[in-house]
Amino acid sequence: MRLFSKSSFQDKGHINIHGKPKNIIHLKKAMTFVKSHFSFYNFAWFLIIFLLEILVTLVFTSTTTRSSSPPTTTAHEFLSIDHSEEKCKYGKVYVYELPPMFNKELLENCDDLNPWKSQCAAVSNNGFGPNATSLAGTVVPKELTPPWYWTNLFAGEIIFHTRSLNYKCRTTEPESATAFYVPFYAGLAVSKYLLNLSSSARDRDAPCQRFLGWIKHQPYWKKSNGSDHFLMLGRSSWDFRRARDDDIWGTSFLRMPLMKQMYRLTIERHLTDPLDVSVPYPSGFHPNSLSDIRKWQEFVRTRDRPNLFTFVGGKRGYIKNDFRALLLDICYKESGSCKALDCGKIPCLDGSSAVIEAFLDSDFCLQPRGDSVTRRSTFDCMLAGSIPVFFWEGTVGGQYELFMSNEPESFSVFIHRNEVRNGTTSIRKVLEGYSREDIRRMRDKVIDMIPRISYAFPGNERSANNIRDAFDIGVEEVLRRINSQKGIMIN
Repeated sequence: MRLFSKSSFQDKGHINIHGKPKNIIHLKKAMTFVKSHFSFYNFAWFLIIFLLEILVTLVFTSTTTRSSSPPTTTAHEFLSIDHSEEKCKYGKVYVYELPPMFNKELLENCDDLNPWKSQCAAVSNNGFGPNATSLAGTVVPKELTPPWYWTNLFAGEIIFHTRSLNYKCRTTEPESATAFYVPFYAGLAVSKYLLNLSSSARDRDAPCQRFLGWIKHQPYWKKSNGSDHFLMLGRSSWDFRRARDDDIWGTSFLRMPLMKQMYRLTIERHLTDPLDVSVPYPSGFHPNSLSDIRKWQEFVRTRDRPNLFTFVGGKRGYIKNDFRALLLDICYKESGSCKALDCGKIPCLDGSSAVIEAFLDSDFCLQPRGDSVTRRSTFDCMLAGSIPVFFWEGTVGGQYELFMSNEPESFSVFIHRNEVRNGTTSIRKVLEGYSREDIRRMRDKVIDMIPRISYAFPGNERSANNIRDAFDIGVEEVLRRINSQKGIMIN
């Protein structure tokens, strides 16, 4: 599927509600013809045979459909499968078609997104990135590799746009929409300025100001002042909250007056901003079917894990008392229990089999804060069935409750960083205190959450309609909030 092909923006599968279905019209014509050429007696026999044929066809079709449907009785707690007739109970979403400068042209000019490195591979394949073919047969069995891609951690804007075009609750009629999704790739638009420290505050604000200059003239924006509109930010919310023009980092996008009512999905939210909705970082696993999910869950559930714990990360030499450096040192000293992967020596981003292998081989994975309080590695770790160990309460707390259990102790371990720094707590001894049964129970909880922290690959109707993934859950939360502000409460 091509994200910006002409057919992507055409109406697909809409039912004609302004007339009778064609099959009913054809049936009436056929019956009129029969009546005019047969006696009543012949007609009666014909009608009986005709109805019997229909009945046989319906029974056969029904049986076939039931036998080919996925079983539902063994679905785990977090494998959310929607079999209800209320698939769009929160309402429908209208997807704007923006001028190309706000999304399509950014992808076409992918060499300019980062002043240090081309991002063309990172934004390819509608945001999912290249197929992870190097995993096949080495780290992961060949038959389990099709759902794996080398996905960039900042590709969420493209992925959400791709998924929105196939969303089961999308409408092409804005007057029937509950919410309006605006696929402006704000993170990509400002990235080349964020990474260029010689850029000015005006440079960093310009792409977002151009977007707001366009959207404010749109009729449905003017109707609500943006209160029923939302977008996806592929970077942390903090990158869009520059407070002063003399700050060398960030854009002031979320502080601009026109953004005071617009909802935003983001990989890390501001805890006091009610318009922010956190969603998982994009990782590499993008299932296309229920079968993809169940096969992967079974693989990680039965995986032999020789290491008690692992740490995947790089030192930050510019940070005083860098905690990552401390964890690497601890891991090297505890080499009999810990697998260390130094990302300063081994490339870890968007294409490293070693990262996935380290998590697959370990019961626990150490998850300090990243460049901000959250970290993409948390999701890489959990997708591999490894149990995360946190050192900052905010790494998942207050961020991802929609997608994870609201009882963090059921699927993770918390050790305060200060206890590690001052030597009063040994990470190895804490983790050795968990029994094999404890580890099995926690791992099962992590594995059950895999569908909710993954972004399904589009194109399979069963995946798009039946499995609620991170995209579905995030968009539904925005719809729920918009309904709530209108006084509409939906259970």
